[in-house]
Amino acid sequence: MSGEDDIRDTGDGIRGTAKGTAPVPLSVLDLVTVGAGRTASDAVRTAVGIARTAERRGFHRYWVAEHHSMPGVASSSPAVLLAHLAAHTESIRLGSGGVMLPNHAPLVIAEQFGTLEAMAPGRVDLGLGRAPGTDGGTAAALRRSDRPHEGADDFPQQLAELTRFLDDSFPDGHPYAKIHAVPGPVQATSPGGVQSAHRPPLWLLGSSGFSAQLAGSLGLPFAFAHHFSAANTVPALDLYRASFRPSEVLAEPYALIGVSALATEEEEEARRQVLTGALSMIRLRTGRPGLVPSPEEAAAHHFTERERDFVDSWLGNVIHGTPDAVRQGLDDLAKRTGADELMITANAHGGPARLRSYELIADAYGLPEA
Repeated sequence: MSGEDDIRDTGDGIRGTAKGTAPVPLSVLDLVTVGAGRTASDAVRTAVGIARTAERRGFHRYWVAEHHSMPGVASSSPAVLLAHLAAHTESIRLGSGGVMLPNHAPLVIAEQFGTLEAMAPGRVDLGLGRAPGTDGGTAAALRRSDRPHEGADDFPQQLAELTRFLDDSFPDGHPYAKIHAVPGPVQATSPGGVQSAHRPPLWLLGSSGFSAQLAGSLGLPFAFAHHFSAANTVPALDLYRASFRPSEVLAEPYALIGVSALATEEEEEARRQVLTGALSMIRLRTGRPGLVPSPEEAAAHHFTERERDFVDSWLGNVIHGTPDAVRQGLDDLAKRTGADELMITANAHGGPARLRSYELIADAYGLPEA
């Protein structure tokens, strides 16, 4: 299936189609994690394998997320990763979940994603967040400012500027009226131009109500980070739907949620694998970010009482177990939240476990092999 065919199938390049017995379209969020004893090159090879597996098994889209100064996450440059993945896939939608807009000049993002659109026409998504994707010190280094929160406060204005660059629609008299993001729509209106005017659809991402309300008011699709902000999921989705105003992009709300899920043949093995992610998060939140520990290291770790409480809380929001158990958990989550799409992130130490999980989930829902 070509990118153009994909747009015709989904109508707007946003909405997916549920396949097999899945209640909603299923997609993939890949943090491109680096496990202890592994390299960033290993992580990128795994990312390619996951993207190709997702494409072959009928997942709707594959996103990567911008993170910085985290040894265990190799996704600091979403546009670079997506270009590599575009060369190794043919039909699956590829995108950012997301690019952190305050870290970048809007023109730079428009140019990067215009280039990606030229590489993979009709199958690129541009998801945007307003958080830094890192700690305050790193955010200050990225933004060349001692006021790293200033960009987040200006997010609506930055979003409007980015949209103008993507659409090549600054009005006459605007300081940027004669500045064009290339590749982009200006090439279609230049003498002899045959460039497609299509540009990547914008998504807003969030873990609270701010982006939910903004996405709704602008009539944009919304992605919520349920995988690390589960308590806010239903309130944020309710706010998005209540705030929604129809736009040229969407006539009705469309919301996906990111969810941590890992399937293995044996329940005990699933617990062993997801414990690595819990330990990794403990270290991150206590200022000791590192590579994702191995299952053996996580099993041998002496958890304090406070850490055990965190593990229980964290794993309570990770759907894990046998394929049937994971399928039931995903079904229940879709029903409880009313999400239009589930974006699954499989966090584990090694690539084989993550790849196998997506295969098992696809099998559990009877997703056809391409």
